[in-house]
Amino acid sequence: MVHQVQEALGQPLFIYLNSMVILGKEPVIVDTGSPANRTQWLEDVFSIVEPKDVRWIFISHEDVDHTGNLDEALSACPNAQLVCNWAMVERHTNCLDFPLDRCRWVADGETFDVGDRTLHALRPPVFDSPTTRGLFDPLTGVYWGVDTFATPLPDPHAGIADLDPEFWADGLALFALGAVSPWLSMVDTKKYGTFVDRTQSLDIATIASCHSPVIEGPYIDQAFNRVRELPSLDPLVLPDQSVLDQIIAATSQPLV
Repeated sequence: MVHQVQEALGQPLFIYLNSMVILGKEPVIVDTGSPANRTQWLEDVFSIVEPKDVRWIFISHEDVDHTGNLDEALSACPNAQLVCNWAMVERHTNCLDFPLDRCRWVADGETFDVGDRTLHALRPPVFDSPTTRGLFDPLTGVYWGVDTFATPLPDPHAGIADLDPEFWADGLALFALGAVSPWLSMVDTKKYGTFVDRTQSLDIATIASCHSPVIEGPYIDQAFNRVRELPSLDPLVLPDQSVLDQIIAATSQPLV
């Protein structure tokens, strides 16, 4: 896991912005972090794998916290192919000049071979871009859940086992319904449940994702159970202009 922590706006909470490296015969970088963390991200990634050894750069979707260092990664890793898809190229071409001769388009439900294993691209239950695909490694049982299991944290070093269960459940709902997938309130719960089944039925040993600590053991089913409940939860009341005014007033410096 390649780790970054960001303070939440207006609250004494913290947000993870993770990406990942899969080591093996043909190493894979999974998402490329945020531009705000560029120097540290490059240092962290290339302390795990030599740039010349990277064969694949997998981008889950085009949000900036997942593609923030994509250009730099492609330049540093001349032997790497970019695993993306048609929709991502169409939506993100205004931000990146995609090297089409280095691209491998992999859609939801498709696979690609990385030498010693076949990775499965599967869209997670919660997502904010239609281009999103998670990534399952059947050799290790690791599933990259992208934004599905996002939660704020009271401590930048907290693991899932450290969280109060109610705080975790509320945090999953806050991110899913407030920041990632507000459309969940409009879905058919039966169809959505079947969609969740597709991911949960994988032989997952570990969930890694962008905005959450690693999820393992009994916490995997707990996380999926909460995700399954999301369409039935009441809509969230999100911060409005009055809250922004309070933040500005609390953080403004008096004129000297």
